[in-house]
Amino acid sequence: MSTATSPRNAHLDDDLGAIYDQTVEFVANEVIPHGDLWEEAGMVPRDVLKRMGGLGMFGLRVPVEHGGLGLGMVASAAFSEALGTSTYGGFEATVLVHTDMALPHLVNSGTPAQLERWLPPILTGETILSIGVTEPDAGSDVAGLRSRATRDGDGWRINGRKTFITNAVHGDLVIVAARTSPDERYGISMFLVPTDTPGFTVTSKLDKHGWRCSDTAELALDDVWVPDDALLGTLHRGFHETMRNFQNERMVLVGMGVGAAQVALDLTTSYCADRKAFGGHLSDLGAIRQRLAMRQAEVDAVRASMYHAAWLGDRGIDNVREMSGVKALGAEVVNRVMYDCLQFHGGMGYMRESTIERMTRDARILPIGGGATEVMLEEVAKRSFG
Repeated sequence: MSTATSPRNAHLDDDLGAIYDQTVEFVANEVIPHGDLWEEAGMVPRDVLKRMGGLGMFGLRVPVEHGGLGLGMVASAAFSEALGTSTYGGFEATVLVHTDMALPHLVNSGTPAQLERWLPPILTGETILSIGVTEPDAGSDVAGLRSRATRDGDGWRINGRKTFITNAVHGDLVIVAARTSPDERYGISMFLVPTDTPGFTVTSKLDKHGWRCSDTAELALDDVWVPDDALLGTLHRGFHETMRNFQNERMVLVGMGVGAAQVALDLTTSYCADRKAFGGHLSDLGAIRQRLAMRQAEVDAVRASMYHAAWLGDRGIDNVREMSGVKALGAEVVNRVMYDCLQFHGGMGYMRESTIERMTRDARILPIGGGATEVMLEEVAKRSFG
């Protein structure tokens, strides 16, 4: 069971600290005891998500007038960090794709009718979201996607393939990006596509290195017809509307990584204090003590940078450089933490029964998903060198 408490953080007031603590308590009681079974099943049970919805966890970023709490990026940072204490990255990804990677598109671009129809079941967890952007030939290069949506009567006909789509197997509604203006590189639009729409097919449930309890799929959209009111946002502006949420997506990936890294350090510090070796304990060895101290300093620095970038975003200040930088650095730091923590667990760290073994696998996706480290560094470089 996690013993994490709200981190010392100038950005967390009493309300945000309470959200953090309540989320940690939830995952300690409702996730950690059952996570191994979910890893085997390859999914998070829907009743768990509904309980989270019932507690208001899915509405942090939804305006008050639509039934949410109307909070900002700092709230998502705290929520994602608290979720990261679960030690099950697949669970964290399942939740954050719903709340912070897909839902903001609906909140930012939805019409009053779309919000009225979809928000209530989304907030309760009755309807689970996914975001369908990535394709076999288009990942970080969103403008390179090939899926097409063409006019057909009073609606749109969508054809294409999507891959690495989280929540698509057991989810209910996918926000699909498709090209609507073939002559424009950025002529992309977003559509709300229920997963029971004829022509929408999960062609393969993917077998992943980590995040084992999140369902991830390849999708086929073969002559999928949706009505005009499925268009989300402005026609041909989907690329720009997608970019609007990228900083938030990058942030929550760092947040869950920071939460996990802190648990890994706490677990390893405790293990080294108990593990007898060389006439004492592993924690007596300067090489181990100082390595863990350095990793703790790095995690503290990433945490502070993440909240600062979120704070900038909440004030309407362009934070692309800061958030891209913390995504690049943070994902690498989390993986360095996991590497050292597994190393200091010795042979036990290599065993599947070990928590740190699973956490190490789960962390490997962080420098890849939500914008690869190399792409993030180029975002920083463009804003540093022009």
